[in-house]
Amino acid sequence: MAKQPMLKFVKVERVMPEKRAADARNKDFHEIYAEYADEKAKEQASRCSQCGVPYCQSHCPLHNNIPDWLRLTAEGRLQEAYEVSQATNTFPEICGRICPQDRLCEGNCVIEQSGHGTVTIGAVEKYITDTAWEEGWVQAIAPKAERIESVGIIGAGPGGLAAADVLRREGVQVTVYDRYDRGGGLMTYGIPGFKLEKDVVMRRMEQLEKGGVEFVMNCNVGEDISFEDIRNKHNAVLIATGVYKSRDLQGPGSGADGIVRALDYLTASNRLSFGDSVPEYDSGELNAEGKNVVVVGGGDTAMDCVRTAIRQGAKSVKCLYRRDRDNMPGSQREVQNAEEEGVVFEWLSAPKGFVGNPVSAVKVQQMRLGQPDATGRQSPEPIEGAEHDEPADLVIKALGFEPEELPTLWNQKELEVTRWGTVKADFGTGKTAMEGVYAVGDIVRGASLVVWAIRDGRDSAAAILDHLNAAQTVAAE
Repeated sequence: MAKQPMLKFVKVERVMPEKRAADARNKDFHEIYAEYADEKAKEQASRCSQCGVPYCQSHCPLHNNIPDWLRLTAEGRLQEAYEVSQATNTFPEICGRICPQDRLCEGNCVIEQSGHGTVTIGAVEKYITDTAWEEGWVQAIAPKAERIESVGIIGAGPGGLAAADVLRREGVQVTVYDRYDRGGGLMTYGIPGFKLEKDVVMRRMEQLEKGGVEFVMNCNVGEDISFEDIRNKHNAVLIATGVYKSRDLQGPGSGADGIVRALDYLTASNRLSFGDSVPEYDSGELNAEGKNVVVVGGGDTAMDCVRTAIRQGAKSVKCLYRRDRDNMPGSQREVQNAEEEGVVFEWLSAPKGFVGNPVSAVKVQQMRLGQPDATGRQSPEPIEGAEHDEPADLVIKALGFEPEELPTLWNQKELEVTRWGTVKADFGTGKTAMEGVYAVGDIVRGASLVVWAIRDGRDSAAAILDHLNAAQTVAAE
């Protein structure tokens, strides 16, 4: 009888890939985690309990078949593991790096709940796909048959690219329009290299191009081309613009020089990694070197900003968050990495105003947690008289994002929006009130996590295929 390769969580301890020392990694933008060796990947995959109800899979937005590709990895059948992983996920090597596994698959692992330490799902996923690239298993898309229908996708971020991948595999002609000079959206210009090195994104872009996806870059819809022109050119249109309008800070002095948007700051840093000329960095406007930096916010974007500032040589880096550590929306793993690298967190702290122009300090209001709000989270309340000034030469706003006013920007009054300003569309399919126009979930709900954008892009692509097939049937009749 063959030896059972699984259920070794009792005998085998959880081991993450080696992490570079903080005092070495905080000086560069290379990824901080090493790769598993083959035997270590097999060993860690073998810890999976193969439970009857795989909570890891049900809590994954993509419903990836995690138990099966863990078993295949443990058995040394790595190419099959990659094929299973790729079947539900357009970018498994990217999700393996940046997904908040501690809140999703790993956070709901059965053996984690029993006290044995979760299976290192993300690290194994990254290893599988990185190996697939090295071995040449990742090939350009080659549809069995080409179709005459075409789809225009507005936005080359994870949602738009995931949809492009699904549609091209079915032979649909796909054109992607994007305002930036490189595809990838936040994967390229928002997420720093220490979490996701840029060649990982660019090789996927190259794979899509080789597979027949056409990219029209530096194209601002509403200015360089109208939405109506795109709609007239294609059989269906997918809006995958993401949410890029930053939420603003309030309070006296909030318009001072030295207070910048998180996305502007991160984009400047990521452009440097490509070797681009970035005048705003050279001038010091978007450069933290030698400065007291204060980042306002508690999500993953805030974590990206504080860790970038450390690497740029900031004098000090502090993060203000109005709730406590347990209630922050960002990954606890990211908080730990940031603390190791020298970031100081000021919990239960909120900006009340700003001193000077250019800014020289943040007026900080101390908070306490009060009664739960409608979502069940305790609402922060100010503590009367508990205030102090925090020195700051650079303040970075990382308060999340809001949708742009697309109906106005594109002169499309028919494009309905919700009361939050997001595109009004069917939750499951992304179908809008406009015939043949769909929207991926990141613009429907304002979600910013890459894994949800990929899921919604794939779901919208499936709905578009149904639309095209229905139209083809009607035409044939």
